[in-house]
Amino acid sequence: MPAYMIVTREGPIADQAAMDAYSAMNRANAATFVAHYGIRPLAVYGAQQLLEGEGADGAIILEFPDAAKARAWYDSPEYQAALPYRMKAAPYRVLLVEGL
Repeated sequence: MPAYMIVTREGPIADQAAMDAYSAMNRANAATFVAHYGIRPLAVYGAQQLLEGEGADGAIILEFPDAAKARAWYDSPEYQAALPYRMKAAPYRVLLVEGL
């Protein structure tokens, strides 16, 4: 069953250099991420319409073939090398949700 990683930026970018490094590392590994983990971006910082609750500063939705592939991607050496840059750049919330 498909799984979705929902990533919300909970505040503004505080360190643009760290965000640029994070983005560059992910772009460099994009083909590997697709081939090994089946990652498919569905929304990446698109326009938002807040309907309820507090809004996010930005949102990303990634689709994976299943939750195991999503966790394997998140735990991969390539992503774990980039992750500290994102954590330094801005506050985020990350959810893994299994689909139907």
